[in-house]
Amino acid sequence: MKLGLYEFTLERRHAVHALHTALTAGLAILLALVLSSFLFLSAEANPLDVYRVVFSYAYTDPLGLPATINRATYILFCAFAFLVPLRGGLWNVGLPGQVYAGALAAFAVPFAVRAHELSTLPAAPGVVIFLMVVAAAVAGAALAGVAGLLRAKLQVNEILVTMMLNWIFFWLVAHFIKEGGPFMSATAEGEGFDLPASLRAPMAFGAPFPAVLALAGALSLDFLFARTTLGYRVRAFGQNPAAAAYAGISPETQSVLVFLLGGAFAGVAGYHYFGAVPELHRIPGNYGYYGDLAFYGIICALIARGSSLGAVPVAILFAGLSLGGRFAQGQFQLPFGVDYAMLGLLMMTFVGSQFLYYFRIAWRRTAVPEVPDVSTERS
Repeated sequence: MKLGLYEFTLERRHAVHALHTALTAGLAILLALVLSSFLFLSAEANPLDVYRVVFSYAYTDPLGLPATINRATYILFCAFAFLVPLRGGLWNVGLPGQVYAGALAAFAVPFAVRAHELSTLPAAPGVVIFLMVVAAAVAGAALAGVAGLLRAKLQVNEILVTMMLNWIFFWLVAHFIKEGGPFMSATAEGEGFDLPASLRAPMAFGAPFPAVLALAGALSLDFLFARTTLGYRVRAFGQNPAAAAYAGISPETQSVLVFLLGGAFAGVAGYHYFGAVPELHRIPGNYGYYGDLAFYGIICALIARGSSLGAVPVAILFAGLSLGGRFAQGQFQLPFGVDYAMLGLLMMTFVGSQFLYYFRIAWRRTAVPEVPDVSTERS
């Protein structure tokens, strides 16, 4: 586009500095907060007061901070579950189903040893908790592996398969915890049985131990994709499957592998929220809400641009805004769903920031055309 003596063009960035990444993310957050302020003004609430309550509750309140950590851990595990197949060029949108599978498998362990009925356990509590985590990871991996196997062998679209599995396991959970189900609570309130106190998750630094596992997972995944042969194979398959196959990398193996690993993270997310978060320790009747919450992991992974470490601050921000926004909604009598609106605006501005991330506006002065000397031509 030309404007006067200058020409403006869009140029794709070939290399992106870490500072530029941070600045574009910060600009997206700031713009989302400014846009959200109009929601508060419509309810005659001072935006500064609302944000003070949102952030103070989410990150400093004795009740809000642990809830933020627990929710951020859950979102982070779900982000990993999406991020790993994404590196292989595949989309895992079956996070809710894999979360449900992990939760059912985790609670199947204490159910098998009758921990909810007996006063003493037949095994050490630490062993049972370890088996719960392993069972959750295996169940999530197995369910996700179905999508990977169908994609590898029959080229069945993994998005359709995982979406269908979400609904299958949604109703399977209902069968297990509702009236007459094997995991039904003793009071038949449409919830699963409570874990005994001996099987409550150990705390680490004031948070359930899965929070530490999530941070370790963030470090491990970035190292895996940046420094190992396996990570190179996955990235090569994701960028160009045909070239990867020509180089001897099996597309079938990579498809199944990334879904198995991703599903394992989603399964552990199911154990975390239902088996490790204090004041829950059961599969609640509103388990569908937590399944929907898993989709924030997809947005988190996309915003972090495939970096597991980059997903950590995004998950903390999402968790804090969702919890703090809901708390401020009650404090200031804001319209219902203002927390969802804030997160929606944040997602939109982050998507818009992709333009600044991948492109830059370049302008250059155009050459001034030479004006012929009329007097010389006449002579």
